[in-house]
Amino acid sequence: MVDIADLADEAIEESLNRSIANIQRYTGISATECECGEDIPEGRRLAIPGVKLCAACQNLDDLKSKGVRRG
Repeated sequence: MVDIADLADEAIEESLNRSIANIQRYTGISATECECGEDIPEGRRLAIPGVKLCAACQNLDDLKSKGVRRG
């Protein structure tokens, strides 16, 4: 017999699977230099194939995509 806890578990699992499927995955050749002119460390390039931005610029880009404004 299915109870509310089972239904909640199924909903959570479905939501988690959708979130995992929507994770942005980089492919291709990583840039060695960010748009800001800073070098992108080798560790970052290896960890995120196809990376184009340094960590600081990526953080700003993520905030902008979420609609966060900085004054």
